[in-house]
Amino acid sequence: MDGGAFGAGKAGGAFDPQAFLRQPHTLLRLLSWVFSIVVFGSIVNEGYVNRMDDSQEHCIFNRNRNACNYGITVGVLAFLSCLLYLALDAYFPQISSVKDRKKAVLSDIGVSAFWAFLWFVGFCFLTNQWQASKEEDNPMNEGGDAARAAITFSFFSIFTWGFLTFLGFRRLRDITFQEEYNTLFPNSPSLLP
Repeated sequence: MDGGAFGAGKAGGAFDPQAFLRQPHTLLRLLSWVFSIVVFGSIVNEGYVNRMDDSQEHCIFNRNRNACNYGITVGVLAFLSCLLYLALDAYFPQISSVKDRKKAVLSDIGVSAFWAFLWFVGFCFLTNQWQASKEEDNPMNEGGDAARAAITFSFFSIFTWGFLTFLGFRRLRDITFQEEYNTLFPNSPSLLP
């Protein structure tokens, strides 16, 4: 493991699924992936109801179509984003350039912070619309559990994405340290595994 960038001692080596799954950012990303499935799945499956005298289905969140659309859109895009960054996390040990690693980590930080913000907005929006819902719009309380699940997992997603942002900053600190160390001592072995 001499020379190279932070973690680059493994560059070109075999992929270790156990080590990959034990990393905190991998576990959090998988958790965020599951949370996004729960949010958009709950809204898609039980987020639309109709009155007995009306055949058209309306969003369970105060009959506000935008609330359901927002929850579904953020959930699906977060799901896809998790898959993309899981692939990047799996490929990350193969990246030997410190500059490329830095770009990947900066991208991860930006995307994670962005998703934490979107989930915060989604939580506030869905909660507000759920509180404003009228009893007469859903007299049999159909889909109430799904609405509460979407709100709850939106709330949890704020923290998983926020913690992913924090882990990204820690990763960036390690990469920046290694870059500075390599600049000061170009012929010495790598300090970080």
